[in-house]
Amino acid sequence: MTKSLILVLLFSLPLLTVQASGTNDFTLPKIQVVPIKDTRENRQYELYIKLPEEYEKHKDKSYPVLYFTDAIWHVELLSAATEFLLEEVILVGISWQKDISEDLQKELGAHVSRYRDYSINKSSNPERQAKYQFGQASNHLAFIRQDVIKHIEKNYRTQPDNRSYFGYSAGGLFGTYILMAQPDTFKNYILGSPSLWRNIPLLSELGAKAALKHKGLNANVFISYGTLEKELGEHIREFTQLLKSRNDNSLSLKHPVIEGSHQTAFPLTGVRSMTWLSNLTKAGAKS
Repeated sequence: MTKSLILVLLFSLPLLTVQASGTNDFTLPKIQVVPIKDTRENRQYELYIKLPEEYEKHKDKSYPVLYFTDAIWHVELLSAATEFLLEEVILVGISWQKDISEDLQKELGAHVSRYRDYSINKSSNPERQAKYQFGQASNHLAFIRQDVIKHIEKNYRTQPDNRSYFGYSAGGLFGTYILMAQPDTFKNYILGSPSLWRNIPLLSELGAKAALKHKGLNANVFISYGTLEKELGEHIREFTQLLKSRNDNSLSLKHPVIEGSHQTAFPLTGVRSMTWLSNLTKAGAKS
C-alpha cells in the first residue's frame, strides 16, 4: 500500500510541476515591441509591429500600413482579423505614454495619456486642465507624423500613399481630428464610435481651414456607431452630414450602424471595418 502511494506521488510530480509553471504570460506571436520617443514633447511610447507572413521572403515587395491607437487594447482583434481578411498589411499599434506620472497612472490607469493625446478641446475646469492637459491632439499628431510614420517608412518596405488609421471611441475622435486637420496623413480612416459630443464645431472649423490647403480630403472613411448609442449616434450623423455637405468627390464615405452598445459594438466594428479595408485594397490592386 505504501509503495503504491509513493508511485502515485512520483508520477504526479510532473503534473504538479506543469500546473505550477503554467501561469506564464502569453506573448502574441509575430508582434515586435519597439520603443519610440516623441522627440518634440520628450515622451516615451512603444510601437506594436506585425509584419506580413511572407515579408522576409519577398524582398522587393512593399506593403500598405494600418496604424492604430490604444495598441494593447486593439492589437489582438486587429491581428486576428487581418490574419484572415487582410494578410498583406503591416500593423503598427501606438501605445499610451510609458513614462507618464505614476500618480496619474495609479489614479486613472495605464491609459491615462489617451485623455490628453486624443482630445481636441481643453477642459473648462482650470484644475482638471492643469492636471490632465486635455486638448493635445495636435501634439500627438505631430509625433505620429514626424516620429512614428518616419520610423516605419525608413525601416520597413511600405506604401506611403496607402496608409490607414483605426481608432475607436476617443481614438475615433482623434481620427476625426486628423481627417479634418491634416487629411493627407492617411488614405483610409476607420472611426469606430468616435466620441464627438461637443467637438463638431471645432472639427468644422478645422475642415474649413484644411479645405484652403487641400483640393479635397482625398480619403476613404468608415465611420460607425452602435445601435444602442442613441445620443452619440446623433452627433455622428451630424458629422457625416458635415462631410457630405462638402460635396467632395475625392471623399468616399461608409457609415454603417453596428449592433450593440459602445462596448459590445467594438468587436463587430473591427471585423466589419477590416472587411471594408480589404475590399478597398483588392479594388485598388485591380485598378
